Amino acid sequence: MNREVRFDMCSATEIPSGYKRTDVGIVPVDWDPAPVGRKGEVLTGKALAASAPGQQRPYLRTKNVFDGRIDIDDVLTMPMTEAQFAQFALRSGDVLLNEGQSLELVGRCAMYREEYPEPCAIQNQLLRFRARPGVCGEFASHLFRFSQQSGVFARVALQTTSIAHLGGKRFENLILAWPPTEAEQRAIATALSDVDALLGGLDRLIAKKRDLKQAAMQQLLTGQTRLPGFSGDWEIKRLGASGNCLRGVSYRGDSDLAAYDSPHTKRLLRSNNVQNATIVTNEVQFVNAARVASRQLLEKDDILICMANGSKALVGKAGLFRVNDGHDYTFGAFMGCFRTNSAEANPAFVFYLFLTAQYRDYINNLLAGSSINNLKPSSIESLEFSMPSLPEQTAIAETLSDMDAELEALEARRDKTRALKQAMMQELLTGRTRLV
Repeated sequence: MNREVRFDMCSATEIPSGYKRTDVGIVPVDWDPAPVGRKGEVLTGKALAASAPGQQRPYLRTKNVFDGRIDIDDVLTMPMTEAQFAQFALRSGDVLLNEGQSLELVGRCAMYREEYPEPCAIQNQLLRFRARPGVCGEFASHLFRFSQQSGVFARVALQTTSIAHLGGKRFENLILAWPPTEAEQRAIATALSDVDALLGGLDRLIAKKRDLKQAAMQQLLTGQTRLPGFSGDWEIKRLGASGNCLRGVSYRGDSDLAAYDSPHTKRLLRSNNVQNATIVTNEVQFVNAARVASRQLLEKDDILICMANGSKALVGKAGLFRVNDGHDYTFGAFMGCFRTNSAEANPAFVFYLFLTAQYRDYINNLLAGSSINNLKPSSIESLEFSMPSLPEQTAIAETLSDMDAELEALEARRDKTRALKQAMMQELLTGRTRLV
């Protein structure tokens, strides 16, 4: 007999009326704690064999299965006989799970909905769950996604080096809690899928808005499109004529978090604090205030630049400093700060220049042929851009800032929706909340 694998998904000291304590936690009295294999057929995909008999057949693998979606951009083929292809072929409604993955991603899954335009199979990197009669496959996919995200799969996986294996038998014998009827399972699945659809719509809208912003930057920052009321020629200027680039602080990081409130330290930003052109301050180091010159204290609208990094792709990335939390910030030795003279140029306009392909090309050319991935302040100051009058710079910066604000609002809405989805999964997939 196969050993049943159990994991406590929920713990509590008191059992509410209408609930029971089981091997998977406290669940409604009518829910069925059952092994996955009782609710559906579990199959491990076919092992890759390039010289095996049979004709070439398409198959999906780990790279095709993401959380809640199937990606068919890179589908490979391998030889399979007719019998093998019939055994490993997919049907619409099958749930696919990554059998081997990093520990935090093992068991990542999605339902297959015939995304690939012709019949295809699965490789042994994947597991296939095919729901039995009376079981809602879509509910199973949400239950498995919750199990992956909440660490259930990681707890039962077998880890070898950096790869964790869920294992067909371990997955088949894993006990989870199932609502008693297909109707209740389907109601839960519908509620969660509706939120997924909302998230998908927000993702698409955000992607569209980002594309529109990129197009606007290309048009407005090059003068191809002029805002109403502006005319006249643009002038090619060195950045050094509009401001200056400062060197970062040579420091010894202070790991004592008690120094947070010390009057003898300053908060120090590094490369990891510049993410997606935004400055984040959730992880900062501390530096002795005596090391920091007054000019090295960051000011509003300073442009923080990564001046050196092991990866050339990260050298030159920039973020606009607009942190206003009452703390003083400085920047490390591998960073630079371009401080715009507001009488010569609009700081936000200059920052948007740092996000253009032209700027990236400049940086790549500066680093080309060098084994040292680092920039000097003079490297930044020597960059040349075509720039309009100061009023037109300000108008362009305001237009792009408005687009950024719209994107930030959409991203905040998406984050809240994701949090709502997580709360719904916790409530609905453990039976704490029942749908009538």
